[in-house]
Amino acid sequence: MGAIGGWDEGLWAIVPTIAVSLVFWFVMRAILRSDRTEREAQARIEAQEDARLLAEAERDAHRG
Repeated sequence: MGAIGGWDEGLWAIVPTIAVSLVFWFVMRAILRSDRTEREAQARIEAQEDARLLAEAERDAHRG
């Protein structure tokens, strides 16, 4: 039996589960944040491209 009546053994048994859960949480959080950032960047690029194409179309419409 441990120094604190045995519950310390139970605590040490659950520590690896808690540690792996925290690592999993941080990894998933990083993946989701990077995905969100990438989607925002892609939307910004697409909006710029749409604006450029619209400006070219308007310029071509005025020419001829």
